[in-house]
Amino acid sequence: MACSAPPARKGLRLTEPLESALLDRLREVLRNESATEGELRTLGEQADGWARVLRAQIHAGEQRLQRLNGDPASPLADIAAELRLLDALRAETIELSSLTGELDRRSRELRAEWLVRQASAPAREGDA
Repeated sequence: MACSAPPARKGLRLTEPLESALLDRLREVLRNESATEGELRTLGEQADGWARVLRAQIHAGEQRLQRLNGDPASPLADIAAELRLLDALRAETIELSSLTGELDRRSRELRAEWLVRQASAPAREGDA
């Protein structure tokens, strides 16, 4: 009996427009210096959520691959498909990690700039 991927697995990449939009937005914000700290924080939270989803998908794919490998009747095409999907998920995880690292750096810079402005601003009457 051949062990093939469950039907739900075939719908996995239905989230592609969502993930593509998130990655595009991350790249756009990192190119544009005018993002607010709130925007950076929200984007960071969304990216963190997506990273958790990717890690869960990788874990599930690795388990499926183990099952496929354990069944001598598993079609090689199913094993190859799972390996390709895992490779794509890992590549996306690496890219997302790189982008979120840059996002974190930008957030720290933005906070530092704000602190410098606050420290150099003249004291207003009534603040003392």
